[in-house]
Amino acid sequence: MALSTTSQAPVSSAPDFPDTAARGPVSPPEPTAATQPAQRTGGRFSRLPLLAGKTFIPIGLFARLPLAMLTVGALTLATAVTGSYAVGGVVAGAVGIGSALGAPVFGALADRLGQRPVLLFAAVFNTVAVIALILAAYLVPGGDELAAAVPVLAAAFVAGASCPQVGSLARVRWMALTSRGGRDANPADLDTALSYESTADELTFVLGPALVGILASLIAPWLPLALAAALTITLVPAFAVHSTHQAVVRTPARTAAGEAHRKQLRANLTAGQRAGAFAAVGLPVLAMVCMGTFFGSTQTALSSFSASFATSELAGLLYAVMGLSSAAAALSVAYWPQRFTVNARWLACAALMAGLALLLLLPSTALPMILVLLVLGLPVGPLMVTVFAIGGQVAPAGKLGTVMTALASGIVAGTAIGSSIAGQLAQHQGYSTAFVVPVCAAAALFLLGAAAAVVLRRKKAPAPTS
Repeated sequence: MALSTTSQAPVSSAPDFPDTAARGPVSPPEPTAATQPAQRTGGRFSRLPLLAGKTFIPIGLFARLPLAMLTVGALTLATAVTGSYAVGGVVAGAVGIGSALGAPVFGALADRLGQRPVLLFAAVFNTVAVIALILAAYLVPGGDELAAAVPVLAAAFVAGASCPQVGSLARVRWMALTSRGGRDANPADLDTALSYESTADELTFVLGPALVGILASLIAPWLPLALAAALTITLVPAFAVHSTHQAVVRTPARTAAGEAHRKQLRANLTAGQRAGAFAAVGLPVLAMVCMGTFFGSTQTALSSFSASFATSELAGLLYAVMGLSSAAAALSVAYWPQRFTVNARWLACAALMAGLALLLLLPSTALPMILVLLVLGLPVGPLMVTVFAIGGQVAPAGKLGTVMTALASGIVAGTAIGSSIAGQLAQHQGYSTAFVVPVCAAAALFLLGAAAAVVLRRKKAPAPTS
């Protein structure tokens, strides 16, 4: 089954991107067998290469890997060089804050100027910024003093702010491609693409920490970031020039008449309608902030946990265990019963996640922690898919790209918050106290889900007639 978005919110209710269809069909990005009936291709997910071309999926998958490596890589490098979990957490937080602030700007520029030039510039600039972060970490003295680590924090912030947002822009391309219509158009294609994208994000956030853990523990703490820079300078340009970028129509420049019309529409809304519309979008974004807080605090707490019996670099490998089960569960959501609504999924997954997060407080050795992380990942992936699906439903007309970018930025910003808080607690109170942060984040996700269910129910209720 689909992600439930097809029946509950038609694609036409959300996107900025359907301008593509309004202005006439766009030529296929690559000559493929897209004109063949879907029944001959073997299933829903096998249609995706027919829409975008065979090379788009692998390029888009690995081109987003540097973003997944950057936060954990900065945390590992700073902790290894300074010996301080607090400094490591703050450096990782600087990466996250930079990415969260830079992503909306990045998305706006891509909408206005086109994805290709913006991605090409970001690939070069980010590569230089990551190299500067590595050099600053080793060349700037100061040990575990935060005040002395300001150059490292600045480099980390710039590296995060300039990181190409491949995942968000890939979703934009899928929305443009699936909105073109045609005799073989399938309304489930967008649901399938978004389900794949969430799983791809999960897979990269498995591979990223795993690569960081392996390379940092076996070779050197700087190597993961160097690999991230190498991937950025090679794969992001390949994603930038892939012919799917031609399907995305640039946002036209604002005109005085158009701006006056938008203001008139806003003026016609009541205060309650404006508050409801804001809450409908704000709650999923806050949920992604909490999800990121869960991720960041878990990563940082695992660094302290693994250092208690081995080395902190093993945290990436431990964290990857949760990511594996999370990715598998996220992929399964595409086949969940449609009667299991997104609101019910949010509440059920968040409740299970909050209960299982309490188990993080129990292990003191690696094997029990691996088992806990494996089980804990099961509700995490489906919850991410669900919140992205709700974000697509509630996005105002012409603002879907903005909402998707905000959701992705929320995860990154939350990761920064979680890393900073858990890093301070791990430094001064120990890893057991640091694990309280992901428990609180999971509980907050449940409360936000309950609030979102009320807001969405009211949003769908028919307006009273006078």
